[in-house]
Amino acid sequence: MSIFNSMNISSSALTAQRLRMDVISSNMANVDTTRGKLVDGKWEPYSRKMVVFEPSEGNFSSQLNRAMGKQGDIGGGVKVSKIIEDKTPFKLVYNPEHPDADANGYVKLPNVDPLKEMVDLMSATRSYEANITVLNATKSMLLKTFEISK
Repeated sequence: MSIFNSMNISSSALTAQRLRMDVISSNMANVDTTRGKLVDGKWEPYSRKMVVFEPSEGNFSSQLNRAMGKQGDIGGGVKVSKIIEDKTPFKLVYNPEHPDADANGYVKLPNVDPLKEMVDLMSATRSYEANITVLNATKSMLLKTFEISK
């Protein structure tokens, strides 16, 4: 294990959480977008996006350690495997004056719930802050190690 392994793990988590915050920001920005994408000649509302994480253990060193039978191999961080669309149904709101209203006067609005997005944003922010704390603690330990070795 490298002395920088924990820094690499924390930095991968920081990158993943930053992307998660970007996706949440996009969801919040499009909370009222009724024309998100064109499907078969008809406009569909914006669909909520979600980030899927997976462990990033597929690097060469972890595979080599596993093949050599070394024990104590810890995780290799996290990565974003994909960004998926939420499949919950769109909200229907009666507004016959809206240009995107159907024949019955209903408008399809995005399936974005601002309250849920704010909770997700708080979770991502806390995870980001926790990883910064880990990164700073690791940096502090490495600096103390270098001071002791003088």
